[in-house]
Amino acid sequence: MKKIYFFAAAIIMLSVVMIACGNSSGNGKKELDALAVNPFLPTPTFNEYWYAGKAEITSYNLTQARYGELRKGEAVLIYVTEDFLPKEQVKADKQSASNISVLKLNSTKNFNTGIYPYSVMQSSFYPVADNRSALKVSASVQEWCGQAYTQINGRKMFEITTHSYFENEADKQETIKPAILENELWNKIRIRPEQLPTGEQSIIPSLEYCRLMHKDVKAYKASALLVKDKDIYTYTILYPGLDRDLSIKFNSGFPYEIIGWTETYKQGAVKLTSTATKIKSIQTDYWTKNKNEYAYLRDSLGLK
Repeated sequence: MKKIYFFAAAIIMLSVVMIACGNSSGNGKKELDALAVNPFLPTPTFNEYWYAGKAEITSYNLTQARYGELRKGEAVLIYVTEDFLPKEQVKADKQSASNISVLKLNSTKNFNTGIYPYSVMQSSFYPVADNRSALKVSASVQEWCGQAYTQINGRKMFEITTHSYFENEADKQETIKPAILENELWNKIRIRPEQLPTGEQSIIPSLEYCRLMHKDVKAYKASALLVKDKDIYTYTILYPGLDRDLSIKFNSGFPYEIIGWTETYKQGAVKLTSTATKIKSIQTDYWTKNKNEYAYLRDSLGLK
């Protein structure tokens, strides 16, 4: 097991070196220097938790605002480390010193709006080294009217691809300057929350919000605050121009489990607050648990 931890740490350090070399060689990776921080060096405790060959799965009771009303549903956060190809920006099929170790978050929401269901999924691939922006984030929304998908690839510029069944949003490609991604902050909480950005910032809101509210994917002026109350941290982001705020609550000690969140913004003439509260968290290699005999694990998470 110690060999695994050592290899994981070595991959992270090699990734840091490669990124640094890329910045000095002028090969198009200078774009995120302004976001760079001192690289995170994993502790044995970190390695034992995140490199044990399992994912952390946490279920939440969800109350989701949509179409001016609150809807009951379920949310799930799935965190897992994996090797990532920096050029292709996809999961690596095999280990290599050139891979970047990322903490991946897949977050899902499921709720009904009257007769028809909504399914929302977001993914963010964030370097464990915590020394640059997310390599990729994406979001998809499915409901009976159709599907929509947005992806940002973090290269020299942020490359945005959008597909939607709405006429004015269908099949777009554009680039914007790099900025803090709200999506990646959920990963950063789990690695090094004391480095969360605070004060006045320019932040790209979650892709879910941009999709559901038909907002341009770009940086908006925001202010962020990290407050500790006993053993709980609350990280709040306020977007005055969007009349929106997001608050994430998480445990102040490692592994900084997220225990819930609230999101408030106006939909039409109504301002509503979505909430999520933790049900249960488990660690498991879920990709090996795809037989009917493992369905009981959903019951253990309180999922329908």
